Amino acid sequence: MQAARGKAPGLTSVTIVGGGILGLSCAWEMARCGAEVTVIEADRIGAGSSGGHVGALAPHAPENWNPKKAFQLDSLLAGEDFWAGVATAGGVSPGYARTGRLQPVPDMATAERLRERIAGAAGRWPATMQMRLTQHPDSPLRPESPTGLWLEDGLTARIAPRAALAALVAAIRSTGGQLIEGQRLHPGDIAGPVLWATGTPGLLALSQDLNRNIGKGVKGQSALLRFDAPNAPQLFADALHIVPHADGTIAIGSTSENSFTDLSVDDQLDQIVARARLICPALGNAPVIDRWAGARPRAKSRAPLLGAWPGHDGNFVVNGGFKIGFGMAPKIAQVMADLILKGQDKIPEEFRLR
Repeated sequence: MQAARGKAPGLTSVTIVGGGILGLSCAWEMARCGAEVTVIEADRIGAGSSGGHVGALAPHAPENWNPKKAFQLDSLLAGEDFWAGVATAGGVSPGYARTGRLQPVPDMATAERLRERIAGAAGRWPATMQMRLTQHPDSPLRPESPTGLWLEDGLTARIAPRAALAALVAAIRSTGGQLIEGQRLHPGDIAGPVLWATGTPGLLALSQDLNRNIGKGVKGQSALLRFDAPNAPQLFADALHIVPHADGTIAIGSTSENSFTDLSVDDQLDQIVARARLICPALGNAPVIDRWAGARPRAKSRAPLLGAWPGHDGNFVVNGGFKIGFGMAPKIAQVMADLILKGQDKIPEEFRLR
């Protein structure tokens, strides 16, 4: 479990608006530092993009290194201690495990190009979490591979999104933090400091307030299948994540739909379930037990969007993180806690809200 980092002098309380992964992670980190936190969610915890199924904590490719990839690597490596601390504090498991990842190699030209990726991982990832090509993957879930080769890595982890939110809620409450659902706020409604972690509606509000395009929602759909392989590595093939979870389920997703008329589940989800069954024949008869659709916040920059809200003293924003929110959450929480509680600005320039 992580040790408390100490309360910032003179701080009384922080309000976090938004009950998704970024808002709750920041609330937990600030509570762990001694702040009195109140989380206010307009609907219910996990009502937005964090309430899906997939939970793939997968690293960016290690070649063509940049600050965004370095930040994500730091966050993925911090995840084990972060989630262990959450589970210990609140007594609820987030379903975290570093189970690795398996990817089929489609052709020998790709296999040759992967040598650069494997070398990049060797230079940047911990020695115990490397990439390698194998002809003999040890997994009950083996995707079809035309070459008879698979790429394995030991860095990738998984988390159960809904369980993770429940674990964060329990951890926050264990510190005396408050959570309020069904209350909608706007800037100026409450005295600062206030952290706005409001997903797609927040990006639209920022765009209107700053009179420029900050980002938008991208529709995603995922499915949950009943199949018991809790310790198997997750699969990534044909742009699909296939993620085994500890409770005897497997998540499949997600779609990325820039154009949509509503957020209902539709036939695009049926199509990705069918693709997953072709990729991994072991899933052929696994029943679908749940379906999800929602809007995932994508900042115009595609990077997380962090920092002070221009023109609103005492108000801060954490948003974006399209597809990588759960993996980025531990490091984002630390950076935002340092900014709000201590006045220490460690936000990477690529992530800064201006």
